[in-house]
Amino acid sequence: MAGLGSVHRALRVLEVVADAGDGITAKAVARRLDYNLSTTYHLLGSLVADGYLVRLEPARGFGLGPKLPALNDRLRSQLPIPPGLGATLREAHAMAGAAVLYAAFRDADVVVVDSDDCPEHPVPTISTWRGALHATAVGKLLLADLPDARRVEVLARDGQARHAHRTITDPDELDWELDQVRRRDLALDRSEFRERLACMAAPVRLPVDDDRCARTELVGAISVAVPVVPAGGPGSLFDRRTRMERAVRDAARRAASAFADEVSTRWDGG
Repeated sequence: MAGLGSVHRALRVLEVVADAGDGITAKAVARRLDYNLSTTYHLLGSLVADGYLVRLEPARGFGLGPKLPALNDRLRSQLPIPPGLGATLREAHAMAGAAVLYAAFRDADVVVVDSDDCPEHPVPTISTWRGALHATAVGKLLLADLPDARRVEVLARDGQARHAHRTITDPDELDWELDQVRRRDLALDRSEFRERLACMAAPVRLPVDDDRCARTELVGAISVAVPVVPAGGPGSLFDRRTRMERAVRDAARRAASAFADEVSTRWDGG
């Protein structure tokens, strides 16, 4: 158990360094995590030795190391990523006038693969999606698609913590919300994960080769995010809902078509 505790502490150090941007000192890491300084230096030194962090000039401290891009590349190779994703996201950003991202699903977890934003339309960051599925548009799509027994397992694993004043914490209310997601084939969250933030997500699905019936598999989602402003006002979710919905649905269709074209080309030997 002591070994697991050390791994957990090292990963927390890695997260703090990543969040800090271009360098952070050992003292700052220790303060943020409430670790003693000698432990922090030991963890930082181990991460440097293994290539996960690097030492910068003394004033800057520590930064991310060369091993991390390779890990990211390996992760991306295991995810469903549609060809031409960057262009799809740029077009959705322009159409919606909002930050846009593509999230891939792995079993009952979410991985943000890519995003397109700008200073006027920043993409909100989520450090972990576990415990946030019930409070996010992307997470609701995933929960709505899971078989009942698996959804119960995931919610038992994660709980339904309150993240903002409109987070759905009642199981029956969440069941009703997920029924609406299935009916609309679209998910929303409105100040449920973060105050004054609204998101909309459309599913990306692929046909499944099954001789018995025609069915699809949910592999990811296209989502847009906007700040919450007074109802009906310029820039509000209500004000731009039509173009946001068109943007995420069109982008999701483009992503699904790109997957299908890729499979067809591979089968044809192209």
